[in-house]
Amino acid sequence: MSEHVASAERASGSRTAVRKQSLAVGVATGLYGISFGALSVAAGLTFWQTVALSALMFTGGSQFAYVGVVGAGGSGPAALAAATMLGARNGVYGLQLAATLRPRGWRRPLAAHLTLDESTAVSVAQRDADDQRLGFWVTGIAVFCCWNLMTVVGAVLGDRLGDPSRYGLDAMAAAAFLALLWPRLTRTEPQAVAAGSVVVAVVCLPVVPAGVPVLLAALVALAVAAVNRRRSAGPLGRATPVGSSPDVEEGRP
Repeated sequence: MSEHVASAERASGSRTAVRKQSLAVGVATGLYGISFGALSVAAGLTFWQTVALSALMFTGGSQFAYVGVVGAGGSGPAALAAATMLGARNGVYGLQLAATLRPRGWRRPLAAHLTLDESTAVSVAQRDADDQRLGFWVTGIAVFCCWNLMTVVGAVLGDRLGDPSRYGLDAMAAAAFLALLWPRLTRTEPQAVAAGSVVVAVVCLPVVPAGVPVLLAALVALAVAAVNRRRSAGPLGRATPVGSSPDVEEGRP
């Protein structure tokens, strides 16, 4: 009985830690929505267009790309193309999270809408499947609420806020990501992947549009995953269990 009680207490403590982590990331990310609201209005969008863009598109990089193109005098289709390109990474996240979340019914479109850098990062940082699901949902909802609320604040106050970087808002989300990532870089391969991604991002930063370096850096991880998958595959392309050989799998001596 005492073992069951101890296990329940550990699970409860784990869920509490995940909620705290999720809310912290949600608030840190949401605060930067002030900047988007102010920039969107400055680019020529109305208050209601800004609010709708934040609620419906709801992916920070794509939103900034959209208003950036519009503010520079670009056409609507060009702005939408830039936003779509930067939002493509969320589709990759969705493929990774689908097996863990297993959303059904009305939860499927909601999960798709809440699939972000932040919700994905918090989810994959957990070791238990239940904690991964909890981290995804709490983070996604927290970011959505905080981001849209701060978008309204930014759209109303506009230029009176000044440069958001003065308050450190531009660094808060990045700091939260680093805090989530750091404990996972304990083996050589993740360290090498992270280093390679940083190099690619830094090299590409001066020559490609904003947001694209992140996509290119992600290709490093995808390439490593593809190589590892090929190495672990048998001669017929089927995955071979660790410690076994194709001959054993086929029943040959």
